[in-house]
Parts: sequence; C-alpha cells; structure tokens
Amino acid sequence: MIKEIIVVEGKSDICAVRRAVEAELIATGGFGFPSGVEERIRAAANSRGIIVFTDPDFAGEKIRKRVSKIAPGCKHAFLPREEATYNGDIGIENASPQSILRALSKVRSELETPGSEFSRMDLLRSGLDGDANASARRDRLGAVLGIGYGNAKQFLNRLNSYGIKREEFELAMFELGEE
Repeated sequence: MIKEIIVVEGKSDICAVRRAVEAELIATGGFGFPSGVEERIRAAANSRGIIVFTDPDFAGEKIRKRVSKIAPGCKHAFLPREEATYNGDIGIENASPQSILRALSKVRSELETPGSEFSRMDLLRSGLDGDANASARRDRLGAVLGIGYGNAKQFLNRLNSYGIKREEFELAMFELGEE
C-alpha cells in the first residue's frame, strides 16, 4: 500500500494504477477539475501527501503544474511516453503494471525552492541541448532519473527542482552510454 494519495487524470488511469499497486487515488477529471477536486487534493496533500502521476503529454503537464500550485512540495512520478502509448493514444491507462510500478518507484519530491546544481552549460556539455540528438537524450535520461521528458529549459528546471545530484546525473549519463 502506497502511503501517499496518487493524483491521476481520469477513471481509466485509476484502473490502470490499481492493476499495479494498492493505493488511494484522486482523478482530476481532466483539466476541468470538477467541483470539490481542488479541495480533495489540498486535504490529501496536508494529511498523507500526494503523488502527481499524469499523462506524458501537453495536457498532463498542464494538470501537473496546476496540482503543484494547489499542493506545493508534492511528489511527482513520470511515465515515459513510449510506455504510455497504444495506437497513437497517450495515457497512463495504456501502461503495463510493470511500467507503472517502475515510474512510482522513482517518485521525486519537488523542492519548494529549486536548487542551482545544474546550468544550461551542463546541458550543452552533456549533449542535452544544442545537439541534433538532444531531445532523444533528454527523453532517455528523464526516464532513467524519473523526471520525465521536457525541452531543454523544462529539463534544466526539473533537474534543479527535483534535487538531482551531480553524481546521480553522471551515473545516469554513464548508464545510457553518454559520458
């Protein structure tokens, strides 16, 4: 049983997560957030903590940011896009129980004040920005670190916001055969 309450987008996501783990869940109902959902998220964050686990797409990222504003310092889990896609449809509901377990095992706490461990120069030196294959590298590295995919600016923010340490970053780059 996961201690925190997992916040997902919809009912299909709830079913998929329940196939993988025993947990209490809250569905946002998409970006619209029906009446009472914000209050439930806030109460859950204050009582047991929450894990934001949204689809790896634009709408999922918008919902993630909205939930983060409701519950600053919450935890985040990210599912790689390729593990959440079926017939062109992207969503947690398409992921295997193993993929969901793997994503939830890499949960990251969002720091209330982002660190400054990494700079854009680190991304450039590591081929994560300014390189023809930078996007694919960020995608693979984000999966290993459990911080998801983002453009260079978003990725830098995630490295610093989720407290990634340089050793962890370098080990992940080595694991990918990039350093």
